Amino acid sequence: MSWLFGLNKGQPEAAPGLPVQPPPPPPPAGGSGGGGDKPKDKWSNFDPTGLERAANAAKELDKSRHAKEALDLARMQEQSTQMEHQSKMKEYEAAVEQLKGDQIRVQGEERRKTLNEETKQHQARAQYQDKLARQRYEDQLRQQQILNEENLRRQEESVQKQESMRKATIEHEMELRHKNELLRIEAETKARARMERENADIIREQIRLKAAEHRQTVLESIKTAGAVFGEGFRAFVSDWDKVTATVAGLTLLAVGVYSARNATGVAGRYIEARLGKPSLVRETSRFTVAEAIKHPVKTTKRLRSKPEDALKGVVLSPSLEERVRDIAIATRNTRQNNGLYRNILMYGPPGTGKTLFAKKLATHSGMDYAIMTGGDVAPMGRDGVTAMHKVFDWAGTSRRGLLLFVDEADAFLRKRSTEKISEDLRATLNAFLYRTGEQSNKFMLVLASNQPEQFDWAINDRIDEIVNFALPGPEERERLVRLYFDRYVLEPATGGRQRMKLAQFDYGEKCSEIAKRTDGMSGREISKLGVAWQAAAYSSEDGVLTEAMIDARVDDAVKQHAQKMDWLHGEDAARTLTPLSAGATASGGKLGFNLPLSEPPQAQEVIAPVLETNAKQEGDSILPLPDIDLSAEDKIASLVGRDCEDVVKAEPATAEKSLAQTASVTYGDGKVETEAMVETEAKLEKEAMVEMVASKVETEAMVETEARMETEAMVEMEAAKVETEAKVETEAVKVETEALVETEAAMVETEAAKVETEAKVEMEAKTGSSPPKDGTPV
Repeated sequence: MSWLFGLNKGQPEAAPGLPVQPPPPPPPAGGSGGGGDKPKDKWSNFDPTGLERAANAAKELDKSRHAKEALDLARMQEQSTQMEHQSKMKEYEAAVEQLKGDQIRVQGEERRKTLNEETKQHQARAQYQDKLARQRYEDQLRQQQILNEENLRRQEESVQKQESMRKATIEHEMELRHKNELLRIEAETKARARMERENADIIREQIRLKAAEHRQTVLESIKTAGAVFGEGFRAFVSDWDKVTATVAGLTLLAVGVYSARNATGVAGRYIEARLGKPSLVRETSRFTVAEAIKHPVKTTKRLRSKPEDALKGVVLSPSLEERVRDIAIATRNTRQNNGLYRNILMYGPPGTGKTLFAKKLATHSGMDYAIMTGGDVAPMGRDGVTAMHKVFDWAGTSRRGLLLFVDEADAFLRKRSTEKISEDLRATLNAFLYRTGEQSNKFMLVLASNQPEQFDWAINDRIDEIVNFALPGPEERERLVRLYFDRYVLEPATGGRQRMKLAQFDYGEKCSEIAKRTDGMSGREISKLGVAWQAAAYSSEDGVLTEAMIDARVDDAVKQHAQKMDWLHGEDAARTLTPLSAGATASGGKLGFNLPLSEPPQAQEVIAPVLETNAKQEGDSILPLPDIDLSAEDKIASLVGRDCEDVVKAEPATAEKSLAQTASVTYGDGKVETEAMVETEAKLEKEAMVEMVASKVETEAMVETEARMETEAMVEMEAAKVETEAKVETEAVKVETEALVETEAAMVETEAAKVETEAKVEMEAKTGSSPPKDGTPV
């Protein structure tokens, strides 16, 4: 309450509503009295006005109704003032603490720098010491290596010395052993010769006695055996009952052996035809014992299955679907009425449903089906004819009728007149033609091929119905995409146990989009696309098939299809630029129909006459077309012989220009532009002949080199052979010489022994006594 006494002039004013006292007037300058010279009292300067004002203010406060609030306000002001002072003290203390912390941080920084410097010094010292240690270690290793090399050199020298000493010892030992062996053999030979000379009469006597005993034994054995066999044969011939029984037994035994062998073969072939499966048949629905043992469940399901729709699961164009449905109905009615089956040829690009329709046709008709491929016939070789007859014999034993489907039939049913086929394959083709010459009520023949124009004319004559399985159109592609999307994506995602999920997007719109993007793709390619979607889902981390993954697989499939088409167009262009042989042109005209995959049937027949006409009109300006009566080798030889010099000098055109100049055939107006084609063919022929000449030169050089190498090798072989023969003859002469020397030495020894024996005999005869036992002379 200092403001009440006028001590706190700088504080805020009093609360509102309180009376404000005016400031007191300043005190007089001379004091209260007139005696200025009196000594002043301690209360002389006291101003009581402040007390008065305080008293008045207290009275006013007591009378005012806001007195309590004013006191509380004053108390709060005092407390706020104290708190301000305390906060300043705290700030001062915090500043002091901050200064202490700064000092500690500075000290720590200095200490850290000191430690870092010490660490650097230690590291430098350690590196230097490590460098010194490494140098010392390297010096030690170098010294150790030098020492090891010196030791190794000394060891090698020692080993060489020991080896040379050992070799010399072995050679000396072998020489001594050889000499000892020669001496031993010589001593044994002399001893044996001496013994034989001394016992010659005894040995001759023993040999004479043994020969006499052996001769007597053999004669007695022959006499005894002849007597026994003679008596037995005489007794057997005299008894006609035994003779008759023996002849009958031998006859029955022979009949039984041959009958059993032939009956076993017939029974085996019958069982094989009834229950077995021929080696050419890859797949069949017919019941066999082996298949029943291997797959009992599958066989049971097949036996219990009922005929189903022939076009179930097969997506075709409406016109083709109507045609093949008529064929299926006719085949089923033919089987029910035991009629004659019709043979069908299905051609078209790969993957368009030919094999699938053949299986469905057999199942719908209630027939058995068997699938064989044309590529399996050629490797059979000489056994192809037998295997082909076994197939048709086996097909004729089916009670339900058999649909024999030959996939890739053009592999062995080629033209016999123009195609170069082996004799075994030609014989197999003749056997096939023999077994399919007439209509049958046992089996139905269905051929499938991508190149039906290569068929032999006799094969085309046996075909009753020709069906073209073309590539699917937009509607068929959309049906196929939806079919395989349901089979490979929706069904595993909804009902299967596989770890597969499907993202949320418009499936129908996506299938329509994919069908538009897959223009030109076959049904098999679209099926593989569905499998690719499933594999993409399984290979993902979360197992979810998204729209982006589907688009990526579709893009890959479209690129791959475009690459395949580029390859196919390149082959077609090369085949178009190649001149047609006479046999092919003639066969196309006789057929009456040509079945290429992408062009009208009459294209080849229209181009061939125009080519011949233009070739005749060109004269000597271009090379003529090949003669129709010459073979391929004769054509090449004649062309090379006539125009070899021109071909070598001519500048060959590039393949791109040749392909760019391919003739275009116009069917609408009937105009055929073939001049560019003829020029291109002429240039290609020139290029081919240039390459042939170059390859011929290279071949001749290679042949000369090989001949020279073979001659040198033969000369070396002859020289080596002569040397070997000379060595052999030398060794033989040496051996013969040694043998002659030994023989002569033995003869000399024999003569000496003979002379000695005669001398002994004469002396015994003279003296009448025997020589001593120790062999000393008398």
